[in-house]
Amino acid sequence: MAATMFEMDGSVMEGGGQILRVSAALSCIQGASIKINKIRAGRSTPGLRPQHLSGLELLRDMCDGNLEGATVGSTEITLAPGKIRGGNHIADTHTAGSVGLLMQISLPCALFAQGPSELCLKGGTNAEMAPQIDYTIKVLKPIAERFGVQFDCDLRMRGYYPKGGGEVVVKVNPVKELSPINMTERGNITKIYGRAFVAGVLPFKLAKDMSTAATRTIRKEIKDLYVNIQSLQEKDKACGNGNGIIIIAESSTGCIFAGSSLGKKGVYADKVGIEAAEMLLRNIRHNGCVDEFLQDQLIIFMALANGTSRMRTGPITLHTQTAIHVAEQLTNAKFVVRKAEDEQANNDTYIIECHGAGVTNSNL
Repeated sequence: MAATMFEMDGSVMEGGGQILRVSAALSCIQGASIKINKIRAGRSTPGLRPQHLSGLELLRDMCDGNLEGATVGSTEITLAPGKIRGGNHIADTHTAGSVGLLMQISLPCALFAQGPSELCLKGGTNAEMAPQIDYTIKVLKPIAERFGVQFDCDLRMRGYYPKGGGEVVVKVNPVKELSPINMTERGNITKIYGRAFVAGVLPFKLAKDMSTAATRTIRKEIKDLYVNIQSLQEKDKACGNGNGIIIIAESSTGCIFAGSSLGKKGVYADKVGIEAAEMLLRNIRHNGCVDEFLQDQLIIFMALANGTSRMRTGPITLHTQTAIHVAEQLTNAKFVVRKAEDEQANNDTYIIECHGAGVTNSNL
């Protein structure tokens, strides 16, 4: 891109950390400086939080860049990237800030590096308001591989709110370019499985209660499939106390959906299980090929890919609209969103089509 400096208003649409992650990653990949202002302007604590700061510092290190204004609470930053190098990098939120969100900002950049990258990410692995690491490994990873993305995710330690202390090592191989995807056939749901876990001092019974309640909820709607949700006590590889559940459904065409929930003080375990089950069922009903959480995470890959991608989804989320807005501002990608009109479609089924920018890895 010819632009020497992009500018992004961090308060538009979703107005949170996502604009920051997608904008910074795309500027880094294209070697163009970016100024992001009004960062998280609409949030109760505006400006950068520790996890956003660690993500930006990780990006700066990966691309030998220059980062200005990056302190906790800051509402304006400027990033001037150099070449994306690959190699070993560490990011530590020192809180329960999400490891999954650190990956969201760094993975796309590592794909366009000069060589393989090893990213050691520390923080919360199973945190509120962010993808659980199990989601990243079981749902995002296999679907991202369809773009030609290659990465390994080694979960060394789980970390929960409020302490964090989790650690994930991500190994990424660079690509020359990304291939487009076509995910428009849902097929039938063939498999439902998951894990309900407790860690630290919490009793194992909570895991059993979450699993039983979730299974019961799913069976009311999907009667002909065996639901296999394991109950687990996290022992050696967990830092702190936590409980939660993730349930995954796979379809005959390789689509993957998930519902998840984390325990909170004063919330009955069966309520946590039911919440995850209802989330999964909601994401199966719309007859799309991705759930509401994968939807926005795939936009950056569609935008960078060389060719036209199509993705069948449920209702378009604000996060997805925001990712599309940022991608169209910062790349030559063009998106079209339309209602799906085949006989499997219902009122909530959409197709997102993207003519990708065809970004090639100039560092290789």
